[in-house]
Amino acid sequence: MSKLVPPHGGKGLVIRLMEGAAKEAELKKAAGLKKVQITAQEKGDLIMIGIGGFSPLEGFMTKADWKSSVEKMTLADGTFWPVPVVLAVTKEEAAGIKEGEEITLERNGEIYATMKVTEKYELTEADKKWESELVYKGAGDDSADDKFWKIALDDHPGVKMVMERKDVCLAGPVNVLSEGEYPTKYKGVYLRPAETRAMFDERGWATVAALQLRNPMHRSHEYLCKIAIEVCDGVIIHSLIGNLKPGDIPAEVRVKCIDTLCKYYFVEKNVIQGGYPLDMRYAGPREGLLHATFRQNYGVNKMIIGRDHAGVGDFYGMFEAQEIFDRIPYADGKGAKPGQALLCEPLKIDWTFYCYKCDGMASLRTCPHTKEDRVILSGTKLRKMLSEGGEIPDHFGRDEVLVILREYYEGLTEKVEIKMHGAASGDSAK
Repeated sequence: MSKLVPPHGGKGLVIRLMEGAAKEAELKKAAGLKKVQITAQEKGDLIMIGIGGFSPLEGFMTKADWKSSVEKMTLADGTFWPVPVVLAVTKEEAAGIKEGEEITLERNGEIYATMKVTEKYELTEADKKWESELVYKGAGDDSADDKFWKIALDDHPGVKMVMERKDVCLAGPVNVLSEGEYPTKYKGVYLRPAETRAMFDERGWATVAALQLRNPMHRSHEYLCKIAIEVCDGVIIHSLIGNLKPGDIPAEVRVKCIDTLCKYYFVEKNVIQGGYPLDMRYAGPREGLLHATFRQNYGVNKMIIGRDHAGVGDFYGMFEAQEIFDRIPYADGKGAKPGQALLCEPLKIDWTFYCYKCDGMASLRTCPHTKEDRVILSGTKLRKMLSEGGEIPDHFGRDEVLVILREYYEGLTEKVEIKMHGAASGDSAK
């Protein structure tokens, strides 16, 4: 009998991925259907729907679900869901597709799914702005009312994606026929929710924490994991292996870094490395909630949330991604029907750093010393120093990991300027 938290939504893992003879028959049918080209983000969302990572979703959202997700952080039926998951086409494409019709979803010549279109709905520029403001606008300096729309289209990749989205959304259930390159390119790291649950069950884990990772793993990440291991049965270091913004470090490099850390600095039986196929949305607090929601499907009941979870620039306030968990629907445990509430709780950890006077890793809650005594750690700061060939301060990262990262940066022919923001630079530290 599993001791793990149940999947989100109260329906078990809702798996839309087809296999075996059923898949082959569906692929033959798909070849004769109208084809719609999907974006990289839609591909990742589609795979997550397929493998049960986005349970209880069976396909892309209706307008009622989109509106409720943006406004209330729930689906139309009241089930918690903090970020829209939609599929968009041009008005010209939509005109050639009838409600009730089946279509094929394709990317770069590969068939990813079939979909029964149950609804078509237009999202105007005003709708997209509304979504951007409710989902992507935070409490940071860059989100000030007189500043947000002056810079968001250039500096916030999530807002840019929303505003550039095609005008008509298609809703309906999907039959997923491909997981793309992930099972082969990231063999042993790319894991379906059913697989992580089996791994946790095999180890007898009941309380599992997840570390969300999109940057190379530095000492602060390592420390967060070790705090979680002290209070949980185990930790999954769960990396995003989909697309990132320019200047971020590719997944295969980050995976190699995590492998090295796990080998030399963790007790093997207490940690698992895994990867999931989404693109980053950089939605800050809302994305932190999304990360907790789909981690519940993977069997995780504790989501490590640090000071600037899934943030970009200075769009989000310090610890805003922690505070939002106290304001979500059913946060008081009341009003939810079975399966509707988010059961994966935040593991809130303060700003962590290396302190020379403490002679070790510490946080603002444990260290009484000054900013000058601390090595402020952040993925953005590390990427900037490496990309510019600068010296890395002692205690910033493990030597074995820095060797891998320097090798990657030395091999780059084109460099992307890394912009520093307040939290990454340490300017916000007291």
